[in-house]
Parts: sequence; structure tokens; C-alpha cells
Amino acid sequence: MDVENLEFHQDTVASDSNSPLHLIREKEIEISGRMLAAKRQADEIVADARKRSAAIVGAAHDEGAQLAKKQDEQIRAEVQREMTEVGSKAEEDAVALQEAIGKRMSKAVSYVLDTVMGG
Repeated sequence: MDVENLEFHQDTVASDSNSPLHLIREKEIEISGRMLAAKRQADEIVADARKRSAAIVGAAHDEGAQLAKKQDEQIRAEVQREMTEVGSKAEEDAVALQEAIGKRMSKAVSYVLDTVMGG
């Protein structure tokens, strides 16, 4: 209770407690108390909301990091698979090219020999 309220109560004891001014002052004090209680309650609600908001943001950040990691792992696995496929295809192409060169080499040697020998 502040000094003003204490003085009012002391004055009330000394004066007529049924006067209109006294009744108005009592209502002012009552309303002031209600306002302070409502403000306190509102402050508690805001503080609680801020705590919950911070928890939600933290959880969202953690979930985002987990999703990013999972996506990164999936992309790396896909790139690795594609690299393996490209490497296998390149090896197959090299073998096919080697076979084609082998087949044509014997024809080329025969052609050169025939040309050189006069045949």
C-alpha cells in the first residue's frame, strides 16, 4: 500500500466514511487495485507467451537443421550414384571402343599390307 492510500485510510477513520467523496475514493482505490492486478496478469501472460515463442523458434531451428542435414545426405547419395553410373558407362564405352579398334585394326593392317605388296 502506498503512502497516499495510507493517508486516505487514516483520514477516513477521522472523517465521515459515508460521504460521497469518501465512497468515490474507495472506488478509485478498488479500481486501481484491479488495474494493477490485471496489469500483473497481462505481464505474466506476455512473459509466458515469449517463453513459448522462444521454445517454438528453437524447436523449428532444430527441425530445420535436421531436415537440411537429411536433404544434404540425400543429395550426396544421389550425386554418388550418378557418378558411379557415369563411371560404369565410361568403362563400358572404353571396352566397346577397344573392341571396335581391335576389329578395325586387323582390317587396316590387311589393307596396308595389300597396298604395299601391290595386291
